[in-house]
Amino acid sequence: MQKYILGTGLALLGTVASAQSSLTLYGVVDVAVEHLTNTVTTTDPTPRSLTRMPGFTGSVPSRFGLRGSEDLGGGLRAGFTLESGFGADTGSFNQGNRLFGRQAFVNLSGNWGSVMLGRQYTMLFHGLLGSDILGPNAFGSGSLDVYIPNARADNAIGYLGTFSGVTVGGTFSTGRDASTAGNPGGTNCGGENAADKTACREWSALLKYDSPSWGAALAVDEIRGGAGSWAPAGLTSSDSIDRRISLGAYAKVAGVKLGAGLLSRDNDGSSAKKHDGIAAAKRSDMWYVGASYPVTPKVTVDGQVFHLKYKDSANKSLMFALRGTYALSKRTAVYATAGSIDNSGTQNLSVSNAAAGGVTAAGGNQIGFATGIRHSF
Repeated sequence: MQKYILGTGLALLGTVASAQSSLTLYGVVDVAVEHLTNTVTTTDPTPRSLTRMPGFTGSVPSRFGLRGSEDLGGGLRAGFTLESGFGADTGSFNQGNRLFGRQAFVNLSGNWGSVMLGRQYTMLFHGLLGSDILGPNAFGSGSLDVYIPNARADNAIGYLGTFSGVTVGGTFSTGRDASTAGNPGGTNCGGENAADKTACREWSALLKYDSPSWGAALAVDEIRGGAGSWAPAGLTSSDSIDRRISLGAYAKVAGVKLGAGLLSRDNDGSSAKKHDGIAAAKRSDMWYVGASYPVTPKVTVDGQVFHLKYKDSANKSLMFALRGTYALSKRTAVYATAGSIDNSGTQNLSVSNAAAGGVTAAGGNQIGFATGIRHSF
């Protein structure tokens, strides 16, 4: 995306830039219209179709950000990132109604890596970057696990370092989510409570390798609950844990990118039931396989298959998603995407994670279509 360096004299932003420091403004505006079949609500169980302009994502989430950097000498740099996510359908803030809900941190970096303090991505985000082909697409992994496109932590200390293609990293948060807005952007679990020091904590770790032709990543992400947690999250005490282990890989062959992976989850707050209908089915596995093919320099086709299954339970979901993108320029593209989901047991997931709602009946199926415009700056 095009970047603008704001130099000396730009009083609007109150920033002075020199050869040693800079400020970059960047962003994406992505708006789509989607149509879903077989949607139900809590007050109307009759399956109906739904046409809407969603606010969470299209092909990617809309956002704008500021990134600053200063050369301190001796190979040391200071910097910051402030990134806001918004719904272009209404202009509202996303990520729990935060002003800078996507990222808000300051950092120091050198040839040893970077240390970051503030709201930032957890290592699960970095671990999925290579293997999850569709990423935050309206029909993608976020439809099966809402945490994936929201893998961030408030009050976090983070580290990332890359050495000869090997990346290591970690985060630790004393209070992972202070917003009371409700899922997916806020779970009312701020933590930082002297009376319960483990409440609402988060930690993650990453080991990743990238080369020009292939890569692989292992990431672990664990969050804890608290007494004041938002009820649907299910993690209502500091002893409750939701842990995800991600293993993914990708390869580039003759211009085609292939990606595959497994996300294994142990969730004390799971609402899924085992076959006896009583005990909670806490363990689930999500497998995915995808490919991205540049048909022409302007046309790219991406596809992915997902399978989510709860251990010792009838609950499972099978999802297919496809997207075609046409680049009008380096910064502007139009796209069309489609997906289908087949739920079993009491599972009622929507094929779309582009907005709240749109779920199916328990064990229901759904088809979705969306088309949109994306512009980067």
